[in-house]
Amino acid sequence: MRRMCWGLFLAALLAPCIAKADEFDQGLSTLWEVLWHQSGTPTRIVRWENDLRVRIHGVDVATHREHTLQALRAVAAEAGVKLIDVTGQADENTANVNVEITGDNQLEDNQPCVTYLDFRTETRIDAATVQMRSRDAWRCAFHESMHVMGVRGHPAGQTVLSYFPWKIDGLLPLDKVMLRAWYSPRMRGGMTPFEALPVLADELVATAPHRAAAVQARDAFYASTVQQMHAYANGQGDIPSVVRRSGKSTSEGIRYGRGEMSYFLGIAYLEGATVQRDATQAVRWLERAATMGNRGAQAKLGAFRQ
Repeated sequence: MRRMCWGLFLAALLAPCIAKADEFDQGLSTLWEVLWHQSGTPTRIVRWENDLRVRIHGVDVATHREHTLQALRAVAAEAGVKLIDVTGQADENTANVNVEITGDNQLEDNQPCVTYLDFRTETRIDAATVQMRSRDAWRCAFHESMHVMGVRGHPAGQTVLSYFPWKIDGLLPLDKVMLRAWYSPRMRGGMTPFEALPVLADELVATAPHRAAAVQARDAFYASTVQQMHAYANGQGDIPSVVRRSGKSTSEGIRYGRGEMSYFLGIAYLEGATVQRDATQAVRWLERAATMGNRGAQAKLGAFRQ
C-alpha cells in the first residue's frame, strides 16, 4: 500500500514536468512548421526592413478599423517595427500595407481572408495586401497580421496561425516568440529553414523554466528533424504532416519541395546550420538538388569546386 501511494505521489510530482516537456517539444514542432508555406514547400525568411505604412479601406471600415489596427500594432510592436496609420491621410498613397475589408460574398468560403506578400527577392518584403471578408475580419485580423510580418506558415500548435486557432483576439506566447526571433539581429532575410530554426528555437529556450533540459530537447529535435528531412528529400518515408495538412500540395509541388529541401540540407551541412559542418554531405545534397533543377544548388556547386 505504501509503495502504491509513493508511486502515485511521485507520478503527481513528475506530471507537471512531463507536461512542460511535451509543451516545449510541441512548441519546437510549431516553430519548424511555420517555416513551410501552405502549398507544402519549405520557405526562406522574408521580413520588413522599412516602417509599416497601413491603409485600411473597403466596406464596413468603421466597424473593423480599430480591431485590425490593434492586431497590426501588436505584431509590429513585438517585432520592433514602426507602424504608421496613413488611412485617410494626404499621403495614404504611400501605404505599403493595404488592408481591404471586402463584402461577405467575396473571396472563397474556405479562404475568408488572405495575405499577399510582394518581394522582388525572397529576402525583404516590399509591400503586403490583405483581404478579409467583413463577417470574418474579427477572427482573421491577428492571423493575417502575422502573415503581413512575413511569417507564412500554418503550423499546428498554440498559435493564431493555426487553421484552428486557439485565440483570435490577441497573440499567444508562441506567436511572440516567432516575431521576436524573426526580427532579431541574428535573423536575416533569405535564411533557409535550417539557418532560421536555431534562431527560433533559442528564443523558445529563453522562455523555458529549465534551460538545460530545454537545450537537450532542442538538440534532440534538431537531430530527429534532420533525419526526417533526409528521408523526405530522398523521396522516402512519410510526407511531413504540415504538407499533408495544407490541402494545397500537389505531386509537382512535393517534387519541388524535395528539391528545395535537398538544397537546404546542402546549405546546412556547408555552413554548419543545425548540423555539424560536413563537406561530403553538403556536396551530396547539393548535387541531388542540382539534378532536380535547383539553380541555387548548381551555382553553389560551381563556386564550391573552384
